[in-house]
Amino acid sequence: MTIPALNFGFDNSYRRLPDHFHARLDPVPVTAPQPIALNRSLAETLGLNLADIDSDMATIFSGNRLPEDAEPIAAAYAGHQFGQFVPQLGDGRAILLGEVVDRTGQRKDIQLKGSGRTPFSRSGDGRAALGPVLREYLISEAMYALGIPTTRSLAAVTTGEPVYREQALPGAILTRVAASHIRIGTFQFFAARGDNEAVRQLADHVIARHYPEANDAENPYLVLLERVLDRQAYLVTRWLQVGFIHGVMNTDNMAVSGETIDYGPCAFMDHYDPAMVFSSIDQGGRYAFANQPRIAQWNLARLAETLLPLINTDPEQAIAPATDVINAFSERFEDYWQEGMRCKLGLATAEPDDSTLTQELFNAMHRDATDFTLTFRELCAAAEEPQSEVTVRNLFGNSQPIDTWIKRWRERLARDPQTPNQRAAQMRAANPAFIPRNHRVEQALSAAVEKGDFQPFETLRQILENPYQDQPAMAAYAEPPLPSERVYQTFCGT
Repeated sequence: MTIPALNFGFDNSYRRLPDHFHARLDPVPVTAPQPIALNRSLAETLGLNLADIDSDMATIFSGNRLPEDAEPIAAAYAGHQFGQFVPQLGDGRAILLGEVVDRTGQRKDIQLKGSGRTPFSRSGDGRAALGPVLREYLISEAMYALGIPTTRSLAAVTTGEPVYREQALPGAILTRVAASHIRIGTFQFFAARGDNEAVRQLADHVIARHYPEANDAENPYLVLLERVLDRQAYLVTRWLQVGFIHGVMNTDNMAVSGETIDYGPCAFMDHYDPAMVFSSIDQGGRYAFANQPRIAQWNLARLAETLLPLINTDPEQAIAPATDVINAFSERFEDYWQEGMRCKLGLATAEPDDSTLTQELFNAMHRDATDFTLTFRELCAAAEEPQSEVTVRNLFGNSQPIDTWIKRWRERLARDPQTPNQRAAQMRAANPAFIPRNHRVEQALSAAVEKGDFQPFETLRQILENPYQDQPAMAAYAEPPLPSERVYQTFCGT
């Protein structure tokens, strides 16, 4: 029987960059792929033919059968990992199949993750274990539903082959979708080699793809730096406002598109602690919850260094404006932070003391180790009906500080023009009821890896599609873990 042609409608602009930007190779075939999940709504948005996919999903998304218009590549990049520069990293277990222009006119990468060894694999096997694949699928799609810029998950398949870490684990492959996979570390790869022409070509590609408005600027490369900084300031603000900890904010894990990328040892905090760390490899707390804005600014300074020769051929004339851009990060972050916190607290207007009101709430939450997500969600009901304040108070062990804060909050709300119903609606749209709680994620992954039971994964995936809606039948998934269920460490999937 003749197999019909398979085409995704690829238009591969990154492939058209010079050969030293990437390595051309096909995914390594696997023996017995089986489907786990397909994001049908995303496939439709990408303009893919679902009939073609449904007929051969496991083969397609394992890389065993490539679309005829695919031009698979592994991209080169470098990066600072925990502050130490590594001059060559690259896609060691990922293959970019190509780019599509989706139904909204946006260009998107389609990449296989866990698809076998590449020239950048070093000593790795180029494969992915099932647990990390399911983690990235769950959390990236949860982030999308939360309204946070992110790469997305199109499909997941098992490979029918084991991968070997501390023990043998079932293998899997994730199909990831991104605005692009270009990282700060991609710029560093060429800058470290003194290849300023490649840096320029990469910068021009990023401007054309993500920031075309920079083309009209007097200094487009300085505007590029400003735009990347703005998106990162917004992104990290949104992370913090849902209690997300990326866990490995290396420069090779920061996408210049402003999307969250690489969900390795990430986690969502339960009780509030600004020093919270989950990643087993972050033993010094470099990427702790409250450190994330500082690290983002540090990473952006590394991007600025690569762009200096493009900003001005005179180093002295380049450093000053680039430094001004980097120094603007704190103010830009603070603006986004206060805007988001006013939404979370039900404020439609701004007053100078709003930042103090916010910080006093966090101080009380830290002192009593109250649950981050529940505290803000219960405040939604209290904003609508004052008698619901008791539920908020019950989250705190010491009622005096929270009583004092609620009194100040009430006084502030009285100066705000919204009605209680309007305020509560605003707050419920900013304060999720459901997040990917670590213990629920681990339960779903354990069931799949240890028992081959994907139902907990599917249940959790469906709940997280609507994080801002009350789902009474699933109320248990909104609850924090019991002491015996707490997750203290998360692990990198490599």
